[in-house]
Amino acid sequence: MAFVDSLLQNCHSLSHIKQLHAHLTTTGLFPFHRSKLLDRCATSPSLSLLPYAAFVFRHTPSPSTNDYNAIIRGLALTPTPTRALTCYLHMSRAPTTTTRPDALTCSFALKACARALALPEAAQIHSQVTRFGFGLDALLQTTLLDVYAKAGDLDGARKVFEEMTSRRDIASWNALIAGLAQGNRPSEALEMFKRAGSEGLRANEVTVLGALSACSQLGATREGEKIWEYVRGEGLDLNVQVCNAAIDMYAKCGFVDKAYQIFERVCRKSLVTWNTMIMALAMHGDGRRAMELFEEMGRFGVCPDSVSYLAALCACNHAGLVDEGFRLFNSMAGRGVSPNVKHYGSVVDLLGRAGRLEDAFEIVRSMPVVPDVVLWQTLLGACKTYGNADMAEQVSRKLVEMGSNSCGDFVLLSNVYAALERWGDVGRVREAMKNRDIKKIPGFSYTEVEGVVHKFLNGDQSHPSWREIYRKLEEVRFRIEAYGYVPETNYVLHDIGQEDKENALCYHSEKLAVAFGLISISDRASIQVIKNLRICGDCHTVIKLISKIYEREIIVRDRARFHRFKQGSCSCRDYW
Repeated sequence: MAFVDSLLQNCHSLSHIKQLHAHLTTTGLFPFHRSKLLDRCATSPSLSLLPYAAFVFRHTPSPSTNDYNAIIRGLALTPTPTRALTCYLHMSRAPTTTTRPDALTCSFALKACARALALPEAAQIHSQVTRFGFGLDALLQTTLLDVYAKAGDLDGARKVFEEMTSRRDIASWNALIAGLAQGNRPSEALEMFKRAGSEGLRANEVTVLGALSACSQLGATREGEKIWEYVRGEGLDLNVQVCNAAIDMYAKCGFVDKAYQIFERVCRKSLVTWNTMIMALAMHGDGRRAMELFEEMGRFGVCPDSVSYLAALCACNHAGLVDEGFRLFNSMAGRGVSPNVKHYGSVVDLLGRAGRLEDAFEIVRSMPVVPDVVLWQTLLGACKTYGNADMAEQVSRKLVEMGSNSCGDFVLLSNVYAALERWGDVGRVREAMKNRDIKKIPGFSYTEVEGVVHKFLNGDQSHPSWREIYRKLEEVRFRIEAYGYVPETNYVLHDIGQEDKENALCYHSEKLAVAFGLISISDRASIQVIKNLRICGDCHTVIKLISKIYEREIIVRDRARFHRFKQGSCSCRDYW
């Protein structure tokens, strides 16, 4: 038996497998080793012999459970994992004494569900796991938890986790923390990370990857710092993936210099390490430094890929480096990297930000790849910035033709009309939104104070300290007016009076978050704010003045980039 196992492991081609298969058949040993041969063919990525395994399986009169397991496992790893579910279904419908799903069968089928995001099928297998009596199998329960998390049913994942009680291991904690972080529930991911520590779990590389991702999304600097201290204390910073996550975390929390310190300390930088750092510098508006790092890659023998070029193009976008961006884009094909729709989108964004709308429109019309919805939306955003109503109408019609139903499409077109005081057209767009039941995404901002995340909506009065916040804003308004501030009411895109417009501007969510920071965070300490939408021009002006008057560094991360306000200036140099 051991001899055959050794031979299987030394089969490195189809010819070798066929010779061993023939030998086992002629010696009468094949029925005893069939499952192992099938598994070797089906699951070895270096051999790619799944078709041969499937051929042997189809010609097996009475496949055993292990035979099915090998094929289902192999199919689950392919680009079409739903075929594994078809095989599992066939097995389940025709059970025999030798062919009945066991815990491994369910595990492989669930992994196929995870890769195919097949939630209904996973729920059915879950019920079968219970019926077959496999509910106490910790590994199977962890796989089930992972499926629910990856397929988007995070409540289902938590339910499975809570029912595991004493059978939870590091893998189950990791699956839930990663699922919550990747499923846009970062606060819960951090909560579970803390709970794991309180229950005596020793976090490993996978655990901290999920927790660092959650901190990145929340901008939770304090928690991120604690996790990084743990990482260094446990020696997990020797793992390049952990370092990449830490670079991303610090950058998205507003501390690009700390991110760069980690980058410099990584001895064996991967391509992802370089790409993460270049994108971090890009999002902070340090285009020159990002381009220097991009050029440095080649000197270290690292070949840039499509992501590297995308990061460098983003750096050009945010820094207004139009000529450099064009040269970079045109050099891609010569370096063996074919531009995709995202690269074209970056060039359109580059031109749009610079006000070259006609050039941007021409690129969209002439590009060799089919433009996607995001690309047209990028152009529509540029039309809004520069008040080009004619082009905005053309782009909007194109988005409608493509079936886009995003609220942003309607809001941008409405804002173009409102800026030109074409209130009838504004009403027409809003009526179209109403008829299609499209609701505008509300703007919100949040900030972290002493490890607690505080969220604010425009005009919010739900916060326990809202009265103190509003009083602080009144004080801010009085002080900035002494510096010549005049409310930029052109950013209030409603047909209302001047005083109402000024009041509407005063209580934008990012202003509320900054005011809360002023009353809650010790003097001279920096204030960090994250906003889900693009920061408005009036808020940008006000926060610049606040940074000067109150001598505070204020870091705002909006949907597109970072703004670091210090001594009355912004890192974007008012190009955003």
